[in-house]
Amino acid sequence: MDFRGSHILSIDQFDRSDIEKLFSVADKLEPYASKEKITRVLEGAILGNMFFEPSTRTRISFGASFNLLGGNVREITEVGSSSLAKGESLADTAQVLSGYSDIIVMRHPENDSVQRFAEASRVPVINAGDGSNEHPSQALLDLYTIQKELSQNGKSIDGLRIALVGDLKYGRAVHSLCKILSLHDNVTMNLISPKELRIPSEIAELLASRGLNIKETENLEDGISEVDIIYVTRVQEERFKDKNDANKYRGLLSLNQSIYTANCEPNTVIMHPLPRDSRSDANELDSDLYENPNLAIFRQADNGVVIRMAIFALVLDIEEKIEETSRPVNWKVGLKD
Repeated sequence: MDFRGSHILSIDQFDRSDIEKLFSVADKLEPYASKEKITRVLEGAILGNMFFEPSTRTRISFGASFNLLGGNVREITEVGSSSLAKGESLADTAQVLSGYSDIIVMRHPENDSVQRFAEASRVPVINAGDGSNEHPSQALLDLYTIQKELSQNGKSIDGLRIALVGDLKYGRAVHSLCKILSLHDNVTMNLISPKELRIPSEIAELLASRGLNIKETENLEDGISEVDIIYVTRVQEERFKDKNDANKYRGLLSLNQSIYTANCEPNTVIMHPLPRDSRSDANELDSDLYENPNLAIFRQADNGVVIRMAIFALVLDIEEKIEETSRPVNWKVGLKD
């Protein structure tokens, strides 16, 4: 893959060498993500952060990543605040906004909408989630997290045993993660969901065609035993035609410390793309897991910044120029002793 000037629309664009290159750049950017160093390599560049669907982590981490590279960010945070609400087409919006931006990150509630937007854009476009379809940067940060967490136990992604729990039908983060994991060898995947929320058939067929060891079950306790990673996702109520239909699935697959202790190996890592639904009728990850050192959800969210910095660095072809404007930070905010 030639990253330079490319749209990032699907995890299908990546092979293992592309992922290794991205992760190598991310590793080099860690000092900038953690604010040990400052770079202004993207000074004067503008990111159009176009979010036509609610977002917290993805929107802010993309913006923070661009800022940490020295660039500026302009945002739209809902359809109602844009001319799409007046009937403007995605193509016209893309033509206009790409004239104001050097790169665009876009989230939209319709499947394949970001692809259509990118076709009319004059600058690179990064898919930050299109309906229930894909979320490529989430899959990349998830895989980066899995690699880092496994390495602490002397393991690698080849040979991974993972349980995917929750709404596997509408969870776009799960769909992209499945695709990226299918590039690796000897992966065992337990798919745990109500039968109505099973993984889409096209994803299941892809996994089978690439030789993954797949097991589908509705039983949480059975599915999370003998795995390295538990990846939980919430019920995607915004994807249901009738929001009341989502209610019957809430709380069916809730993980707490007692279930974890009774069924999981000692170093099993817990992940979640967030937001997790902490309402009492859902509570897919109980608050009693806060003290579990294997709860990686906030380390996972932190990794979103450095991975998105690496995406910008490669697409805008500045990874070799970062050090030119590098300097130490002259401030540091933290908790006092």
